[in-house]
Amino acid sequence: MGVLSRYGDAIDRSEVYEILRNDRRRATIEVLRKKLGSVSLRALSEAIAERETGESPPPRNVRESVYNSLHQTHLPKLDERGVIEYDRDRKTVQLEDGAREVYVHMEVVNEYGITWADYYRSLGVLALMTIVAGSLGTPFLESIDPVFIASFYLVLFALSAARQLWVNRWLYLRALLPEGGQ
Repeated sequence: MGVLSRYGDAIDRSEVYEILRNDRRRATIEVLRKKLGSVSLRALSEAIAERETGESPPPRNVRESVYNSLHQTHLPKLDERGVIEYDRDRKTVQLEDGAREVYVHMEVVNEYGITWADYYRSLGVLALMTIVAGSLGTPFLESIDPVFIASFYLVLFALSAARQLWVNRWLYLRALLPEGGQ
């Protein structure tokens, strides 16, 4: 299974992994996901240097190192594959449609180290076990109406989905914008 680049050719899964293997390329996609339009190379390198060092502002030598590696290596590679659009003259960067497909490989795991699929599956199993335990007469749970328990878990599912949508809001909003409307 491949991901299509802006040129219509497929990116092999191994190439997607190669793109994501580098911390700075992943950080580039993550930083750009939170922006609707283009970002200057300077602002992007500052944000990535800040993530790498945990300092704000990051040390100048780190900013320069990030800037140079992005400009010379990482952004051209991402641009070539249609993941970003890098304007070398204006020194601006923005996500392309290919980023959505590549990001799927990054989004598999949430910030707690588990996949969203595992999270929702576990929540569903826990809900079912709680309702069954209550129906079988487990102390405390037998006194709670099964409809209340089911409603509680439905609210948890809704809140979880809302959180997941909120975290990815810029990605979804960007997908809704008309072509060139950034």
